[in-house]
Amino acid sequence: MILGIQTDSCGRCVHYHNENDIAALQCAQCKQYYACFKCHDLMCDHTFVAMTTENSQPVMCGNCKTLLTYKQYQQYQCPFCQASFNPRCALHKDIYFQ
Repeated sequence: MILGIQTDSCGRCVHYHNENDIAALQCAQCKQYYACFKCHDLMCDHTFVAMTTENSQPVMCGNCKTLLTYKQYQQYQCPFCQASFNPRCALHKDIYFQ
């Protein structure tokens, strides 16, 4: 399940809602997948905590809901359903991944 504010069926939210804004990110503290860090921080009593990129599946494809490794996500396309992710998400890499 992708959490967020005014999310659609693919996880686009009030903050990020372009066609390819469909990658949900997992918070290391609460272990939930959110549409974006802004939604998380507005909905939780803690700020978003970055996930490790090793031995984890920190990303969920909003299109097919498959959990992805960081390496899979770095292709900016889901390897299972081929849906494209927004490459501009790389601007927030330090927020989501450690």
